[in-house]
Amino acid sequence: MNTSVRTVVELLRGAAREYGERPYLGGKTGNEWIRYSYRDTDMLSDAFALALISLGLKRNENVAILSEGRPSWVIAEFGVLKAGCVSVPLSTKLQGEEIIFRLDHSESRVLLVSENNFQKGAEILDKVKRRPFLICLSPKNSRTGELCGKYSLVPGKDIFYYDELAAKGREFLSASGGEGPILRGKLEEINGSLGPDDTVTISYTSGTTGNPKGIMLSHRNYLHNAFAAAAVVRVEEGWKSLIMLPLDHSFAHTVGIYVFLFRCLAMYFPDSQGGPLAALRNLPSNLKEVNPDFLLTVPALSGNFMKKMIQGVAAKGKFINGIFERGVRAGIARAGNGFERPPFPARVKNFFPWAVANALVFPSLRRFFGKDIKFCIGGGALLEIRQQEFFNAIGVPVYQGYGLTENAPIICSNSRERHKFGTSGVIIPGLDVRIMKDETAECAVGEAGQIVTRGDSVMKGYYKNAEATAGTVIDGWLWSGDLGYVDADGFLVVTGREKALLIAADGEKYSPETIEEAVINTSKFIDQIMVYNEQCKFTSALVTVNAGELSAAAKAAGITGSSDGDMDRVIDLLRDDLAAFKDTGSGGAIPAQWRPSSFAVIPEAFGEEHGLVNSTMKLVRHKVRDFYLSRIGEIYAGPAADPHLPGNRDALRRVLE
Repeated sequence: MNTSVRTVVELLRGAAREYGERPYLGGKTGNEWIRYSYRDTDMLSDAFALALISLGLKRNENVAILSEGRPSWVIAEFGVLKAGCVSVPLSTKLQGEEIIFRLDHSESRVLLVSENNFQKGAEILDKVKRRPFLICLSPKNSRTGELCGKYSLVPGKDIFYYDELAAKGREFLSASGGEGPILRGKLEEINGSLGPDDTVTISYTSGTTGNPKGIMLSHRNYLHNAFAAAAVVRVEEGWKSLIMLPLDHSFAHTVGIYVFLFRCLAMYFPDSQGGPLAALRNLPSNLKEVNPDFLLTVPALSGNFMKKMIQGVAAKGKFINGIFERGVRAGIARAGNGFERPPFPARVKNFFPWAVANALVFPSLRRFFGKDIKFCIGGGALLEIRQQEFFNAIGVPVYQGYGLTENAPIICSNSRERHKFGTSGVIIPGLDVRIMKDETAECAVGEAGQIVTRGDSVMKGYYKNAEATAGTVIDGWLWSGDLGYVDADGFLVVTGREKALLIAADGEKYSPETIEEAVINTSKFIDQIMVYNEQCKFTSALVTVNAGELSAAAKAAGITGSSDGDMDRVIDLLRDDLAAFKDTGSGGAIPAQWRPSSFAVIPEAFGEEHGLVNSTMKLVRHKVRDFYLSRIGEIYAGPAADPHLPGNRDALRRVLE
């Protein structure tokens, strides 16, 4: 397909002409998979755009989307773009106050919701400064009717339905009189005026102050990133995939919507009828029904798959499990790091145990993904090397990539053709990448520094935030805040985060400063805190304490000794004090997964001596993490979050002595 298109709307129109009735989108209604061709998608998005224009939406107005992935999500967003508006994708995991902030900041005129998110959208409408109207992406039913009554939503004013608007738009497409020709003329005029630098999406992410920033990505950004990424990870025309990641996730948005368009791929969505838990339950059967050729995944999802596979094989008994474990070890030994093959004798030595497992055990594991699976691409968070080696050994490799939303998002990726385990892959073409020691000095090969990028994938900027834009994009270079190095073979290795956002196991991100500020504002005993989560099972913290206040509180509680039991009682005081922030207004809005469940007490203040704070006394996060890595390891060594740790008892004895 011609890649000289200027906008993603042109990309869709070109795909509709070239691929016609071949499938592009698929989703379940009831028990039936409904498929939409490239031509269907182009026509239906035209119809939806006409309906939006008829409702009075104007050029450059913003439209938010709060929904699980589904065909109507994609069709509606293309309709939004064709109407000359901007899409604001929102995570379905957002809480009410978080949604309100994004709607207020973006001044979104419309909020598109699925049935599963209808109530979440309806109950915040009156709290938004510029009240949007709702469009439900799911068909009208008794449940949505009840909610309309509960929240006094007037049909045709406060609430519309996608199906009805699309039907109305189809009438406009074919009408020879009335509004039809006028609206079609407006649509043609708008589409003719769209340019490469027009904004496609405003994607909100957490900022260093806790307020999320809206990342503006243009047609140029998306097209450059999609074309370049497809040059690194090669897929074949006609392949299909089940899009397990949410479409507000920039990785799924770029690859799922735009790479699929020009590579003639088909994307299907998990059956979310009945809510998020139903979608998880339906995933195994959906994989077998769709039989994807490849998948997009995040470490939490692939890690869960790996755990279930290991447990499932173990349940079959020692004999089968022995074949499996020997086969995995042999497969890992035969592959080496994926780039440099082990010596021939090592490959021969490990061939037989791998071949036996590959004949007797591995095929049933691969069938979990369907009969056509070739590989997976991992994004969203760093994929531990253990997962990379395991999945490669069983014959469903998961190739790690790396990017950030500000880069639309892909910076590099491993692939079938070129990969090295433990790295994030090779840099996409047309993107300049430097590893910088500081603002002026570039690192040598193999030397770690901050990753900076320049090219057409780099965002337009942060919406309504020129100051943050100027501090992130300097002379055209995007300073990622991530640390890494390029090795001698040209693979990028990401080693940490300088401007660290917390990253949960599922790739979700959150600003640590929000939590830290809430703790410091309410705590009596904590002087300094660094909240920590790098793909961990729970969030934790490193804390330094006010010895005088804590000692006085301990005495008041009748704690006068230094036995383990006495120190555990002091730990309880500190735990309750740390958690006090959740009972405040701002602290209460912090989602539970980001509240520290355990902590490590550091007996001395974070200081300049070891470079743990900078000249303005701000924490240098990656240095604090590295300096206290053993203490962090102790936090996560147990089966569950529990601050009653030997290290904490010892630290408190030193603090209180």
